[in-house]
Amino acid sequence: MPRTRPPYPQKFRDQIIELARNGRSPSDLADEFEPTETTIRNWLKQADRDEGKSADGLSTDRREELRELRKKLRQLKQERDILAKATA
Repeated sequence: MPRTRPPYPQKFRDQIIELARNGRSPSDLADEFEPTETTIRNWLKQADRDEGKSADGLSTDRREELRELRKKLRQLKQERDILAKATA
């Protein structure tokens, strides 16, 4: 199984995004720094979503909100199931 590495710090991501937006290509940045070209392209797409420049996909804030709502839904379903068993 491949090893996963910890996520890159947000400050590092922001610096790579800024370099890319200032004319550096993702492939050049991938050669110079550790993240892959695909990773850098994903960061650029997500940054555009977060800034409202792209309508496709969810912003980071919306993605976090959705994650929290799904967690709450799972918890409520478990509570419902427990109560249903207790009353049966």
